[in-house]
Amino acid sequence: MDTSSLLWGLLFGSVGFGFFLYGRKQKAAVPLVCGLALMVFPYFVSDTVALVTIGGALIATPYFLRV
Repeated sequence: MDTSSLLWGLLFGSVGFGFFLYGRKQKAAVPLVCGLALMVFPYFVSDTVALVTIGGALIATPYFLRV
Protein backbone atom coordinates (compact mmCIF):
# COMPACT_ATOMS: atom_id res chain seq x y z
CA MET A 1 0.00 0.00 0.00
CA ASP A 2 1.39 3.38 -0.94
CA THR A 3 0.70 6.84 0.41
CA SER A 4 -1.74 7.85 -2.32
CA SER A 5 -3.98 4.83 -1.68
CA LEU A 6 -3.95 5.61 2.03
CA LEU A 7 -4.92 9.25 1.51
CA TRP A 8 -7.61 8.45 -1.07
CA GLY A 9 -9.01 5.83 1.31
CA LEU A 10 -9.08 8.40 4.11
CA LEU A 11 -10.89 10.90 1.88
CA PHE A 12 -13.48 8.39 0.68
CA GLY A 13 -13.98 7.07 4.21
CA SER A 14 -14.61 10.59 5.51
CA VAL A 15 -17.09 11.40 2.75
CA GLY A 16 -18.72 8.01 3.32
CA PHE A 17 -19.13 8.75 7.01
CA GLY A 18 -20.86 12.01 6.12
CA PHE A 19 -23.17 10.23 3.67
CA PHE A 20 -23.89 7.57 6.29
CA LEU A 21 -24.84 10.13 8.94
CA TYR A 22 -26.99 12.07 6.47
CA GLY A 23 -28.75 8.93 5.26
CA ARG A 24 -29.42 7.73 8.78
CA LYS A 25 -30.76 11.10 9.92
CA GLN A 26 -32.97 11.62 6.85
CA LYS A 27 -33.94 7.92 6.65
CA ALA A 28 -32.74 7.84 3.03
CA ALA A 29 -31.48 4.47 1.82
CA VAL A 30 -29.27 5.56 -1.10
CA PRO A 31 -26.90 7.87 0.84
CA LEU A 32 -26.83 5.38 3.72
CA VAL A 33 -25.77 2.48 1.50
CA CYS A 34 -23.31 4.61 -0.49
CA GLY A 35 -21.82 5.85 2.75
CA LEU A 36 -21.30 2.32 4.02
CA ALA A 37 -19.78 1.29 0.70
CA LEU A 38 -17.45 4.31 0.70
CA MET A 39 -16.23 3.46 4.18
CA VAL A 40 -15.63 -0.23 3.43
CA PHE A 41 -14.41 -0.55 -0.16
CA PRO A 42 -10.92 1.02 0.31
CA TYR A 43 -9.99 -2.02 2.43
CA PHE A 44 -10.51 -4.32 -0.55
CA VAL A 45 -9.18 -2.24 -3.49
CA SER A 46 -5.42 -1.76 -3.69
CA ASP A 47 -5.05 -0.17 -7.14
CA THR A 48 -5.12 3.64 -6.92
CA VAL A 49 -6.86 4.17 -10.27
CA ALA A 50 -9.59 1.69 -9.38
CA LEU A 51 -9.89 3.27 -5.92
CA VAL A 52 -10.48 6.73 -7.39
CA THR A 53 -12.85 5.45 -10.08
CA ILE A 54 -15.04 3.44 -7.72
CA GLY A 55 -14.98 6.17 -5.08
CA GLY A 56 -15.99 8.83 -7.60
CA ALA A 57 -18.85 6.67 -8.85
CA LEU A 58 -20.08 6.02 -5.30
CA ILE A 59 -19.92 9.72 -4.43
CA ALA A 60 -21.92 10.64 -7.55
CA THR A 61 -24.55 7.92 -7.08
CA PRO A 62 -26.76 9.74 -4.52
CA TYR A 63 -26.89 12.78 -6.82
CA PHE A 64 -28.13 10.82 -9.82
CA LEU A 65 -30.23 8.25 -7.96
CA ARG A 66 -32.66 10.34 -5.95
CA VAL A 67 -35.33 8.10 -4.50
